Amino acid sequence: MYAALAALAATLALVIQPAGRPYLLLLLPLVCITLGWTYFSNDQKISAIGKYLRRHLAPALGTSDGRAGGSLAWESVHRCDPLRRLDKFTQLAVDLLMFVVPSLLSTVLYWAAGDLRADLFTLSIIEALVTLGFAARVVAAAYALAREQDPSRA
Repeated sequence: MYAALAALAATLALVIQPAGRPYLLLLLPLVCITLGWTYFSNDQKISAIGKYLRRHLAPALGTSDGRAGGSLAWESVHRCDPLRRLDKFTQLAVDLLMFVVPSLLSTVLYWAAGDLRADLFTLSIIEALVTLGFAARVVAAAYALAREQDPSRA
């Protein structure tokens, strides 16, 4: 997350230079989506590891040592926190604010700057669509996780 913040800050510093080059705004969506997808992909892998530990490894360890449910209990205890849903919602908001909002905002600013070239305008539309697709994927994953944790509340 810190690397993403540094990359966003560096890109923004380049973009806001008073050089009259609004096309540089189109760099930000590339940075946001690349870093956002990397972050999202790693988060998904970590969640998959946790799911494997809870569903497969912990039960197998429990049967092999004769104890019931004690193996890897730490992997499930934090999931019972009453503020977990709020934490997950906040994380979703941060993810969207970090990776989606700057991307879409820079695209809109490019459009508002005027003097649009056809090729860059086409690129900006593609970037906006990819950004919206990424946002939909992140929201869908958050919804699926909430539903998996508590099907009655999602």
